Amino acid sequence: MDCGILDLDFVRAQFPDKCWEIAFFENAGGSFVPNTVIERMAQYMTDNQVQPGSTYPMAQLAENRIMSGYQLMADMMGVAADEVVIGASTSMNIYVLSKALRPLWKEGDQVIVSLQNHEANSGPWRRLSDTGIEILDWPVNPDTGELESEMLENLLTDRTRLVSFPHTSNITGGINDVATITRQAHDTGAMVCVDGVAYAPHRALEVKKWDVDFYVFSFYKLFGPHIGCLYGKKEQLLKAHGQYHYFIGEDETSKKLNPAGPCHETIASLAGIADYFNILANHHFHSPANDLNNRVKKVFRLFSEHEEKLAKEFLEFLLSKHGVRLIGRPKWQKSERAPTFSFVVEGRKSAEIPKLLVSQDIGLGHGNFYATRLIEAVGITDLEDGVIRVSMAHYTSHNDLERLISGLDAIL
Repeated sequence: MDCGILDLDFVRAQFPDKCWEIAFFENAGGSFVPNTVIERMAQYMTDNQVQPGSTYPMAQLAENRIMSGYQLMADMMGVAADEVVIGASTSMNIYVLSKALRPLWKEGDQVIVSLQNHEANSGPWRRLSDTGIEILDWPVNPDTGELESEMLENLLTDRTRLVSFPHTSNITGGINDVATITRQAHDTGAMVCVDGVAYAPHRALEVKKWDVDFYVFSFYKLFGPHIGCLYGKKEQLLKAHGQYHYFIGEDETSKKLNPAGPCHETIASLAGIADYFNILANHHFHSPANDLNNRVKKVFRLFSEHEEKLAKEFLEFLLSKHGVRLIGRPKWQKSERAPTFSFVVEGRKSAEIPKLLVSQDIGLGHGNFYATRLIEAVGITDLEDGVIRVSMAHYTSHNDLERLISGLDAIL
């Protein structure tokens, strides 16, 4: 019989014991990595740290392990392997994508860039203004920092070529309606580039269902190594101009937008992410072992239900405190937000709060988290001090949360 509750003890047993020496609340900055990923990388570097693809066995094994990384990540998303580009980082992937799309547009064409973006999905598009592309800001609500679709409707024109926005803000935690926004953009003939970095660790990626043109996320937020993923519709990747060596064909969609070339051992280690989800699926469900995409969706449902309970308890605590301003929507439901919360405390520096929790082995962060335009848009003037951010993941325990709430309660 399928299990409807996440077995947290089993989950935490899949990670190095050292992870649980602190109550960790900076998951939006980077997640813990399960043993399966660590083992896959160690296996690659131990068994076959050679140039892949040649005829001798070690090179063949290297090639197979790299290609398995591509294929398994594609399977997790329910897409084809040649619609996946695995590059150095989300920032680099979008930078390269912006260069690849620019030849498709003419001077005076427009790109709409959300102020809610992490700079990774902002700066590269804004730099196109140097080449004659007009950049339009999609503002946020100055009180909550959230996006409003009505504001986008007023910006879209027949000159709009792309809309850039996050699936989930790494500051507000709010989940944007990607499918609806994508339809708005497509109705005017524009493409979308969606930053899923803050969403991917919490929900399954259904990029085909959302009909997005481009979707980016970082594996180091998704329990893996420090590299990034770009999904692109095949037809859009074929149109984009190659940015790699001249002899890389325009139809080599997984290569031509990765000018640095693949990082072999890290891509091979991505199989360990699939291993991790399969281990959790085997433990919690009876489902076909060959249907990774469906198994991932079922595991993420357990994740989201567990995270929703944590989010409810923490948000209720935060809203009860005098002098605390939440940046984002005051909602805890899993349909509304990921378990990422940012706030400021009246009369106190944001930098002060995390330091006071260190002695209690509680880890969280403060700052602008590379979303300076959003921080500024909600009226916070000290961009370096920024906000206090509490971010959870599926492996966060109730005991961890109680420690955090107790520590914050004493401070606030």
